[in-house]
Amino acid sequence: MTQTSRCVSRRTFLRQATWLGAAGMTATLARSPHAAAGPRRVSANDRLQIGLIGAGGMGQGNLANCAAHADVVVTAVCDVWQERREAVCAQYPTAKPYADYRAVLERGDVDAVIIATPPHWHCRMAVDACEAGKDLYIQKPMSLHVAESLAIRNAVAKHGRISQIGTQIHAGENYRRVVERIRSGQLGPVSVVRTFNVMNQGPEGIGNPPNCDPPPGLDWNQWVGPAPLQPYNPLITRSAYENCSFMNFSGGWTPGMAPHIIDLPFWALELGVPIRTSCTGGRHILQDAGDAPDVQEVVWEFPTLVMTWSMSVVNSFGFDFGRGEPARRLGIYFHAVNGTLFADYGMHQVVPEGDRLKDTQPPPPSIAPSPGHEREWLDCLRTREQPSCCVDYHYRIDLAINLANLAMRLRRDLRWDPAGECIADDAEAARLTQPEYRQPWCFPAEYVA
Repeated sequence: MTQTSRCVSRRTFLRQATWLGAAGMTATLARSPHAAAGPRRVSANDRLQIGLIGAGGMGQGNLANCAAHADVVVTAVCDVWQERREAVCAQYPTAKPYADYRAVLERGDVDAVIIATPPHWHCRMAVDACEAGKDLYIQKPMSLHVAESLAIRNAVAKHGRISQIGTQIHAGENYRRVVERIRSGQLGPVSVVRTFNVMNQGPEGIGNPPNCDPPPGLDWNQWVGPAPLQPYNPLITRSAYENCSFMNFSGGWTPGMAPHIIDLPFWALELGVPIRTSCTGGRHILQDAGDAPDVQEVVWEFPTLVMTWSMSVVNSFGFDFGRGEPARRLGIYFHAVNGTLFADYGMHQVVPEGDRLKDTQPPPPSIAPSPGHEREWLDCLRTREQPSCCVDYHYRIDLAINLANLAMRLRRDLRWDPAGECIADDAEAARLTQPEYRQPWCFPAEYVA
């Protein structure tokens, strides 16, 4: 039997599986009155029907931001942990609980889904959502592998879905002002962008509790899903913070934080995919239960500039953004001919290069304020226009990060062919861009050329 024949797809699920609805009733989805209903057309007077897949902290926050609006109703909540899904459902009487995300996608009264599971699940769920005709909001990181970045982008495009990636800082006012300043040309050509995120967990890291049995009500096998199966450790599922220490389920702190931070240079400079990526890093100091690097250094080469990324969880020196007492610090530096602009989430400052910067006044605002990251997505569900942080924009950021992690794994530079959308002249690296999902799950290879 081939691997493909053993894979569980959404179509196979519909043909073969009979599931217990979380409300306690036995339901065969192939006979459900909603199973073949397809996506509903939302009119201006209709309430948007939203489902949540992944009821952890970020998912709860995204859902609350949507449900705060009168034109939204929550109709489904899915989590493989019974305690979590029931707790969220208790807040929304209109929502029904589910243990399997595919049951949510088959409901005719779900217009769009928030995918806020750990990121190792994002690709499979996003593609299945597209095939089911659901619009989607995907928490970052969008994916963990190069081929997953492309598969999600291509599935969204093929099925005409509206998408938003959960890099909420993209909606911030400060980022808008930086984009305007960089694009004005006032600072001159930018040659180097430096980005970083640092903190100090100390040698003890997140702790070192022993592996144990999963708690009652948590389906550990389903939680792991397409990732390699490993023993349960309570830190893996405690929160997104601890989860960033486990490579199979998060990709480490670079996918965990870089989507927020390198979003600014990608936006301001309208960057494409890097043509060359180098990365080094390792686990040198931490002695906790995780396996992710405690330091990582990335260099991305673009046709007209270089961008770097520094990550540390064992030292929090933040250059112009703070030092001394350990804290989480981050920053972005744009080094241009006439001056340097440095920024974080809430502030930015320009340092002139002597008298080369003739005009120090910021340009007039030209980028409209965001109505809120989730609200923008909701509005676009009606207009059918893509939000500002849609998959077609964000996949370049996601792809760059995934190339970095692959370069670190292989300990060599990777060259990207933009025309062929593949790694050039490195057969091993090209093969490793596509993950091997644990059976019975299968990677949606049909969406990657």
